[in-house]
Amino acid sequence: MEEVIGQLLGVLDEAFEHPQKPWTYFTDNSADAGFFGTLAKLSTAEASRPSGGTSIAAHVHHVVFGLVVSSAWIQGHRRRRDWQESWRVSTVDDAAWSRLQEQLRNECKNLRQVIESHASSGIEAFGGALAAIAHVAYHLGAVRQKAVFSQKS
Repeated sequence: MEEVIGQLLGVLDEAFEHPQKPWTYFTDNSADAGFFGTLAKLSTAEASRPSGGTSIAAHVHHVVFGLVVSSAWIQGHRRRRDWQESWRVSTVDDAAWSRLQEQLRNECKNLRQVIESHASSGIEAFGGALAAIAHVAYHLGAVRQKAVFSQKS
């Protein structure tokens, strides 16, 4: 099971940082392919610009919310959450954009620790870890598409 958890963490690391090997699980093989590298290149205005109904800041806030919920789920906390709340942020100023990126880093670190310590405790915990990573990967793709569009505008 330790090897399986290691693979989950490898995919999670790739989604947030960048590929750790010369090959990749699913991202481009570049240093800025993950969430952190993608967001570092964006201005506050680019993060706040709506594209296809949502902004990059909205996606990042939603992912932060999802990481908190996923970490709780993996640890056995099953209370209902208001997912509408996860989309409440759509625009940010410089300070809010910095805070949001820092929250993303903190919740990524927390999820990583939770996966290491709890994902093998049962099938629902493992499923929650897998689902959290799939959710992050989906939103990384959405954010990268919006980033390309935003930088062309």
